[in-house]
Amino acid sequence: MPMPAFEEYEPAGDCPCQGCAHRRRALARARAIPLRDGGHPAVRGARRALVLATAAGVVLGGGGGAAVAVTAPGPGGAVSQDDPGQPQGGRAPLHGGKKGLPAKPAGLPGAPSAVKRTDRAAIINRAKLWLDAQVPYSMAEYWTDGYRQDCSGYVSMAWNLGTNEWTGSLDKFATRITKDELLPGDMLLFHNPADPNKGSHVVLFGGWVDETRTHYVTYEQTRPTTRRQATPYGYWNNAAKYIPYRFIGVAGGAVPGPPAAGEPPNPGGSPAVPTAFPGASKFGPGADNVHIARLGRMLVDRGGSRFYPKGVGTQWTDAARQATEAFQRAQGWTGADADGVPGAYTWRLLTQHQGKDIPPTPVGTPTPVGTPTPGGALGPAGKPAFPGTATFRPGVSHPSITALGRQLVKKGFGKNYTSGPGPRWGEADRRGVEAFQRAQGWRGAEANGYPGPETWRRLFA
Repeated sequence: MPMPAFEEYEPAGDCPCQGCAHRRRALARARAIPLRDGGHPAVRGARRALVLATAAGVVLGGGGGAAVAVTAPGPGGAVSQDDPGQPQGGRAPLHGGKKGLPAKPAGLPGAPSAVKRTDRAAIINRAKLWLDAQVPYSMAEYWTDGYRQDCSGYVSMAWNLGTNEWTGSLDKFATRITKDELLPGDMLLFHNPADPNKGSHVVLFGGWVDETRTHYVTYEQTRPTTRRQATPYGYWNNAAKYIPYRFIGVAGGAVPGPPAAGEPPNPGGSPAVPTAFPGASKFGPGADNVHIARLGRMLVDRGGSRFYPKGVGTQWTDAARQATEAFQRAQGWTGADADGVPGAYTWRLLTQHQGKDIPPTPVGTPTPVGTPTPGGALGPAGKPAFPGTATFRPGVSHPSITALGRQLVKKGFGKNYTSGPGPRWGEADRRGVEAFQRAQGWRGAEANGYPGPETWRRLFA
């Protein structure tokens, strides 16, 4: 039998095959040996030995491509076998990172007793760090903060666990919740124990896209880089298998909105909603927090739903200002007392459900662009009025969808249509809207392909 020829090479940086994954881990361990212990100069020899061992395993295994099992010290010094079937690798302490930083001390992987307390704003802010840096996805590489650049490493980082967990261990740091309890910073997890490499994934919940709660904003680590976008509940694939969880270290627990119609206060013993005014600094241009979302829910409950055609969110918008002003004017206030920014008294009336509700739009008042209207209704200057976000969802048929498609074609964004625009919402419509939104300079959830009032206004301008 002819002897196999061996060639010294670097494994592909992000190849998911078992052989390359094992070689990357072995080479990383070889490079981590200090120079005084024969580290760096010996990397070449270690690499050659690894290739020889791998090839020998293939020959002894009958040429079937079997990879040599590589073992490494596990938690507590025990030797554990790496499982290449795990989509995120095994649980591990923080890594030194790309820039050769020293390994960071951490507790044992999978040890919930070591969690650090945090809050929802801190979780989302940590998630945005990778989003801003556009961290490339990898199951083998580690970012400069020491966390693995895959979906579970991303959640481990956002929750500040101090260890790299995987989809099979993240639930040990969380408690299971319901869809209605989801709040920013929670996670949706799908772990496939039968075959973790098929479908297992985890994302961070960033808030509902609108009040229909059919789509939510995800923060996730996926190919090619970290992204934030509107996603159907629970996910694009295997939707029913994604389970919502809450990190056990998050401060404050649930902050539920107002009870649904006919529902008693605090169902199931959930904590009461605090009534204390959070302060004027929480509201106004540039603010982004849960108090704004709660304000919106209370205003919607008091007759202000027409001001939120895109649904309630955590960011301060002109919709929040207009709805607040409408509530203040309903109390008979004018001038500086109805400036659209909630004060302590406005907050008290809303939280205690006192005062007068926002009246409906008077008959004969012009319908502003962006207000949901029946199909075919016209806004100012004869332009089609925005029909509402629920119109643009998979499976929906509506005349406004046809009008949208024709306008996309007119504006030069109709290349995705193969048979012309029609009344049924489809992927060609979504892609055309996404291209138009990106042409406005929008990114992330603002360019998700689903039109809101501002997209509609610009498209028909």
